[in-house]
Amino acid sequence: MSTDTEPAVRTSLPGFAAVLRHDVPASLVVFLVSLPLSIGIAVAAGAPVAAGLIAAVVGGVVAGMLGRSALQVSGPTAALTVVVAESINQFGWAATCFITMLAGLLQIGFGLSRIARAALAIAPVVVHAMLAGIGVVIALQQVHVLLGGGSLSSSWDSITGLPHQLRTADGGDLFIGVLVIAILIGWKYMPRPLRPVPGPLVAVLVAVLLAAVLPIDVERIVLNGSLLDEMRIPELPQGNWTAIAFTAVSVALIASVETLLSAVAVDRMRPNRRTDLDRELIGQGGANMVSGLIGGLPIAAVIVRSITNVKAGARTKVSTMLHGLWILIFSVVLVGVVQQIPKAALAGLLIVVGVQLIKLAHIRRAQRTGDLVVYAATVVGVVFWNLLLGMVVGLVLAFALLLVRVVRVTVTAAPDDGGRWRVVVDGTCTFLALPKLTSELAKVPAGVDVTVESTVDFLDHAAYDAIEEWAKQHRSGGGTVEFVDIGTVRMAAAVDGPPARGQSRLLLDEVLGPWRRTAVTADPIVAGVAAYHRRNAHVMRTHLDVLRNGQEPDSLFLACADSRIVPNVITNSGPGDLFTVRNVGNLVPADGCDASMEAALIYALDKLDVRSVVVCGHSGCGAMEALCAESVTGSGLDDWLAHARPSLLRYRLGHPVGAAAAAAGFGAVDQLGMVNVAVQLETLHAHPVVRRGVEERGVVVSGLFFDIATARVVEITVDGIAEIDDVGRRVSAQPV
Repeated sequence: MSTDTEPAVRTSLPGFAAVLRHDVPASLVVFLVSLPLSIGIAVAAGAPVAAGLIAAVVGGVVAGMLGRSALQVSGPTAALTVVVAESINQFGWAATCFITMLAGLLQIGFGLSRIARAALAIAPVVVHAMLAGIGVVIALQQVHVLLGGGSLSSSWDSITGLPHQLRTADGGDLFIGVLVIAILIGWKYMPRPLRPVPGPLVAVLVAVLLAAVLPIDVERIVLNGSLLDEMRIPELPQGNWTAIAFTAVSVALIASVETLLSAVAVDRMRPNRRTDLDRELIGQGGANMVSGLIGGLPIAAVIVRSITNVKAGARTKVSTMLHGLWILIFSVVLVGVVQQIPKAALAGLLIVVGVQLIKLAHIRRAQRTGDLVVYAATVVGVVFWNLLLGMVVGLVLAFALLLVRVVRVTVTAAPDDGGRWRVVVDGTCTFLALPKLTSELAKVPAGVDVTVESTVDFLDHAAYDAIEEWAKQHRSGGGTVEFVDIGTVRMAAAVDGPPARGQSRLLLDEVLGPWRRTAVTADPIVAGVAAYHRRNAHVMRTHLDVLRNGQEPDSLFLACADSRIVPNVITNSGPGDLFTVRNVGNLVPADGCDASMEAALIYALDKLDVRSVVVCGHSGCGAMEALCAESVTGSGLDDWLAHARPSLLRYRLGHPVGAAAAAAGFGAVDQLGMVNVAVQLETLHAHPVVRRGVEERGVVVSGLFFDIATARVVEITVDGIAEIDDVGRRVSAQPV
């Protein structure tokens, strides 16, 4: 819904004063820009000159009155020049007016069906290329006019006929046209006080004056009588109604797309306004019906004039409507001035307008984004065939390219340094990927251990069946297959229902990025906070919002203070899930002398009602190394490690956890680390607060051991160890 509630005309004295102060001056600026362009577009399309002026009047008054955008300006547009010229050549001018009315009726239908937003789904590269193609066509046609000839019907004829036109060029027309181009190009370099004056107006006025005083012969605009005398009643077209409908649809689509793009651009300049795009299309359709009825060109909202209106200080649609009124007065009263304008001057103006439709920035962007082939094909289609065909070619190519990108999947299979094979499936995995998928899987030798790393965001049943069948055959041959799901789609859930694309997630690289930071910064914490604000804070905000008034963690998690251990990562948990306590060696002093540990146990079990208590050790623990070597530092560290001496004694006496760890291939320090976890579990079971929680609420006390080298987590009990597989089952620990 539009939020633009500002009325077109205010009756209060302050409102009327604001109109006089802002809208009237802005309307004069837009009038001075619109006048020469409207005449030039009519000449370029091969329509009567009055048709451009009529369209400018209707675009200002009628579209301004009926439309819902307060600040955008409508009128004849260069984007419709090519299709209008083709219509005039095929059906005649009067029939083209009827086609304009049909296009207006279609636009009203677009607005009533509320599909305006859908029209913005056209790929921008196609729109940019369409405008560039129109610019090329206009420039090719108007070069002949600038040289003293007439515009030709096709771009190919314009190109092939250019050498002859150069040999027979008229010096007077060429001088005037080149002068206009020079003024328009150089106007931005003029002193700042002069720049607010519209460059097109200055260029045309200079051309009129020089053509009048210099002894040169130039061809001028022909306008028989005033604007009112030139009005024409539309006629019913004769001939191919399929072609007529095709032309009407082309006019309606192009006018609608340009109008919607203009409305979006204007809304961005005035963030407090939001245009009702459907209502705007209805207003544009009504204006086109009126324009066609009285002999005007098709109209659309024009981005250049609309932006000029905003920059000139317009506040309401009064500016848009007044600009149309100024054109009407000028066309009726000062028709003689129009007749003094050289055609070559308008040709120079249109050549500059056409060239400006070709944006180098759009070409560079298409090259960077891989859309250059779409851009080039659309331009070629518009220039050498017709506008709608060029758009269709561009849209088909853009859709095909999108389809290729969306369904693209990368599959690689190769051995790692340890001899284990790694299969990576990345992208959108569908039946289209089966040839590549089966080809890569066939590279894996029989009997080897394989890790299938899946980072897919879509997995259909055909691809799942192919992977699962291969995995069964590989396992039957003595090999192992481990599935690692990194992407948003899980292999295990592929047959639970219809395939669906995975939801948005934080990329693994973003989660693990800080671990791999190698750059040295003056303050890495501040740099990390800044990166968090840029990339992750908006994701965290929704999760933390429900925790703003308190926490309800599931577990008390006691871990070593080692910087390599990230509890939330290895337990796949998030904010609010773990009440974490960390110390050197993940110790629970048996005598209760550690006030911090005691406070954590009491608060977690009596106040937060956690359902489990977890002790987590890890491989390569520095505390266990010091304990195993019985090194003495003479500091407080010795006093703290004294709490772990019972673990060392139990290890040396042959604790069953140590024996299980040795059988699994772990070294002495890691065996001690696992025994230490088991001893801490015994200490926790004996603690009064924990014991009460176990007896009264069924609190679970468990142990974990994180093997840094393999990134695997081992479960520790008071008498053994076990690995946890991908679906949560406990299996025998394998040798490392």
